[in-house]
Amino acid sequence: MLLAGHSLTVWARRPESAQDLVGKGAVLAQSVEDLAKTCDYVGVCVVDDAGVEDVCSKLIPALAAGSVLVIHSTILPSTCEDLARRCAEAGIQFLDAPVSGGSPAASAGTLTVMCGGTPETFEHALPVLQTFGSKIVHLGPAGSAQQAKIINNSLMAANMGLAFSALDIADKVGVDRAALSDLIKHSSGRSFGFEVFARLPTPDAFAHGAKLLLKDVELLGSMLGPDAGANALATAALPFLDATGATRKTDR
Repeated sequence: MLLAGHSLTVWARRPESAQDLVGKGAVLAQSVEDLAKTCDYVGVCVVDDAGVEDVCSKLIPALAAGSVLVIHSTILPSTCEDLARRCAEAGIQFLDAPVSGGSPAASAGTLTVMCGGTPETFEHALPVLQTFGSKIVHLGPAGSAQQAKIINNSLMAANMGLAFSALDIADKVGVDRAALSDLIKHSSGRSFGFEVFARLPTPDAFAHGAKLLLKDVELLGSMLGPDAGANALATAALPFLDATGATRKTDR
């Protein structure tokens, strides 16, 4: 955003994580409320529903009418639907806009941005989203972008789970693991998830990423509801996620 000529004010729950942006010219807000009073466009990127709720409970009362609140976290669609309602009551525009691509795409400004909200809010937010995203899609009303992101991340987890099973089979039948990994990258079984898994020395080397993917697979279960039963994405993903040491909610 700074490179695109926008002014930027930042706040972080861990102050040290904002220092890089401050060093590049961003202004550091002293509190969430201070951020809201300074900005007419606020993007939120924290880990989970609880974090989003905590930040937004302070942001929404402090934002001026006509401001834009954008949620980049991956959370429950119903949380975004509730936030959209609360924002509408306060005269604030709301967009849920989770992203995909990771740190490399963020640094290059080529993230994929999935958007849910009114068409008017999407168009209003687009110039800012274009400063860090190259594929930006409006999917429908608030919450719809979260639905798409949860499906996307669960598919990534399932592909890594299938890669875990495939390479385990290769080991058992005596196929050279490295040769097979290279072969699949050029064959019809390839996927981004397979390529990520094939680079891992052991499953637990993906422990940090696995916690986030497990969160999103659990969000898929919550989104589908108790009557959905076991779904194919979770069924494929969970053996791999268990192997990383990620802990399911039911195990906590």
